Amino acid sequence: MAIKITTLAERPEFAPSLFEMDHTWQEFVLQDPIADLFYPFATTTHAEHVLVAEDEADPGRLVARGSMTPFLLEGSELPDDGWDGVIRSGWLARERGKRPDGISALEISVRRDLQGTGLSSVMLAAMRDHAARLGYSELVAPVRPNRKHLEPHTPMSEYAFRTRADGLPHDAWLRVHVRAGGKIVKVAPRSMVVAGTLAEWRAWTGLPFDRSGPLEVPGALTPVHCDVEHDHAVYVEPNVWVTHPLS
Repeated sequence: MAIKITTLAERPEFAPSLFEMDHTWQEFVLQDPIADLFYPFATTTHAEHVLVAEDEADPGRLVARGSMTPFLLEGSELPDDGWDGVIRSGWLARERGKRPDGISALEISVRRDLQGTGLSSVMLAAMRDHAARLGYSELVAPVRPNRKHLEPHTPMSEYAFRTRADGLPHDAWLRVHVRAGGKIVKVAPRSMVVAGTLAEWRAWTGLPFDRSGPLEVPGALTPVHCDVEHDHAVYVEPNVWVTHPLS
């Protein structure tokens, strides 16, 4: 498949269908309120930071997208609140008229029927190239390991640094990042926080949420904490910080 990758700013005709592409994200993951500081503005304010990919044999049909956000790196440490942190930092920097000094990947989404074809690696390479063209010396990424949901009770601090016999990461998505030149730096222990009533969680997952305690939810990287008496459940997702030097 020959893929053409451009920015949304260059191809604004993709804006109306940007989030209609078939994907595999679980519904509860889409409920993080911090996302509202980026995604409603992705097609306008952040059009230069969104990459769109189309099949050259079927022009006009989106096959993948990649989103990035500029942010203000305050201090030398990447934030413990990972994905939420860079979105919030980027929003505050813009509102306060401060110049961002970092850029972070947010997501790479590949059309469901094309997953496993290597498109995610192609999009990551394009994201690195674009960040360099924008003048950044490093692209960072709060990575969501794609096999961690199979081990929800394993601490991310253990999972993230697990390697195969060849020294590459055990997790396939982390492996893609390392092969592309990335370095695993640390865990972001509270990268995403999703809270909801039990009725909301039932709607998002189809599960009963009828007992208190840690509950396993398909697709969740860690157990969801359910409190029946107080009618709420909270999911705190850890991610893995990976840095990609661009020079």
